[in-house]
Amino acid sequence: MRREKGLVLGVTTVAITLLLAACGSSSSKNAGSADTVSFSTTDVISTMDPALNTDVIGAQALTDTMEGLYRYEGKTIKPAIATKVVKPTNNGLTYTFPLRKDAKWSNGKAVTAEDFVYAWRRVVDPKVGSQYAYIYEGIENAAAITSGKQPVSSLGVVAKDKHTLQVTLEKPIPYFSQLMTSSTFFPVYPDAVKKAGKSYGTNAKTLVFNGPYKLSGWNGPDSAWKEVKNTNYWNAKAVKVKTLKYQVVKDPSTALNLFQSNKLDRTNISGDTAKQMKNDSHYSTQQQAATFYMQVNQAKNPIFKNAKIRQAISMTINRKELVNQVLGDGSAPVASLTPKGMSFDPTTKKDFTSELNAEGKKNTTYNPKEATKLWKEGLAETGQTGKTFNYTLLGDDTDTAKKQAEYLQDTLEKNLPGLKVTLANVPFKTRLTRSDNGDFDMVVSAWNADFPDPITFLDLFVTGGDNNKGKWNNPEFDAQIKASKTENANDEARWQNLIKAQDIMNKESGVIPLYQTGRAYLTNSSVKGLDYGPSGNYNNVSLYLKK
Repeated sequence: MRREKGLVLGVTTVAITLLLAACGSSSSKNAGSADTVSFSTTDVISTMDPALNTDVIGAQALTDTMEGLYRYEGKTIKPAIATKVVKPTNNGLTYTFPLRKDAKWSNGKAVTAEDFVYAWRRVVDPKVGSQYAYIYEGIENAAAITSGKQPVSSLGVVAKDKHTLQVTLEKPIPYFSQLMTSSTFFPVYPDAVKKAGKSYGTNAKTLVFNGPYKLSGWNGPDSAWKEVKNTNYWNAKAVKVKTLKYQVVKDPSTALNLFQSNKLDRTNISGDTAKQMKNDSHYSTQQQAATFYMQVNQAKNPIFKNAKIRQAISMTINRKELVNQVLGDGSAPVASLTPKGMSFDPTTKKDFTSELNAEGKKNTTYNPKEATKLWKEGLAETGQTGKTFNYTLLGDDTDTAKKQAEYLQDTLEKNLPGLKVTLANVPFKTRLTRSDNGDFDMVVSAWNADFPDPITFLDLFVTGGDNNKGKWNNPEFDAQIKASKTENANDEARWQNLIKAQDIMNKESGVIPLYQTGRAYLTNSSVKGLDYGPSGNYNNVSLYLKK
């Protein structure tokens, strides 16, 4: 089951007096020594087991300390433990990866093909309970193994020899190379897993690393941790920064104070803090491969099956005002569920969102007059003219999420006659449970890309999809998604399938996009080479300090 990842809006509480006092200071001095960079992060590492990690915090720590077949450098996939980026054979069904003979674990042992086989089998093994096992679907027997119908040993991955890994697919996977950059496909050192058992990944002592850095002294729920350069890393010469320090900081005013006190080199800020600091020379924003969107419950409220009703809801939202006045964190208005800057046409290299039909995009343009008109037409078509509606908007319970909900409540009630919106802001896990159970009228949801391809967003909303909480369905949308995964999976026509699918969703407002998430940062001017890739992680091999 694909569960929505832990994307929640941050806390916006800030001490204005502290902010104003700090604005006049400078942060050009490096927070650590000349060979250390200090980052803030939003939470603790939940696990360092590649099979069990589901969040961006763990994914970054794994990307720092482990390495798979490929690694992103900018937007380009580069060979990592593999010696080259492999082209499939057998009509797109077979990948044969030659592995580096100089790749070693931090204990000096060689990284072998068997390490990949062992790791991948763990992910699909039902006994391990990986929430990301679904991402292996398409590899031979993966789905059958996770459902308990085939033994783990039947997974289509074999070690042809010590340094040759062969993968067999049941069907072509056009984004297979992108998947190989994901931490879910990283190898593990088998003896370490066997020795630690269920404790594997819970502290640094259970781990052996094959990436640029090693976790040092980490003990599970620590609110701060250190990563030191791994001298056994095959590409250690390219690693310029010897030590990375991470500190959990949840309050933006605290983050600002630590940055201005030269205790952090790069920190995320949000809300009022971000608004106040946006003209500072250290301020920057960064778009994420994630979107927030609204779903309306068509199963509970048949009125939402009417496209004009959904379009009216979408047009009554001023997305620019929402991101600038409510969020203030670098988020940006978005015209589709699929975010900008994530995926590009394999032929033209154009951004996926730039190739979408303007007719569908107009439904996300703020137009209260047209919204009122469509609302009334939709009510007439459904026989609801003159009736009033009291619907509950479900969302998270952070301060920013509450302000966002209040904004949506105000604009919906102001522009859609007869609609009253009641707010239900609840903890993230409660929101997920209520969404799963259909216990909502409208809900604000979010999704972060599993890998940089439109299908990771669009596939959520096929009829019967686990994350299709609003139960929107469109046979032609389903057909386009199916074609992209079957007869056109190994063809350029696949891209057109995905464009058509997104156009259908946009035109019908089947899912109502709100914004693409962004993050506002303060960064020490000496920190260079920040390489944020399409997979949503930093490649810190590229990191360096300007002397």
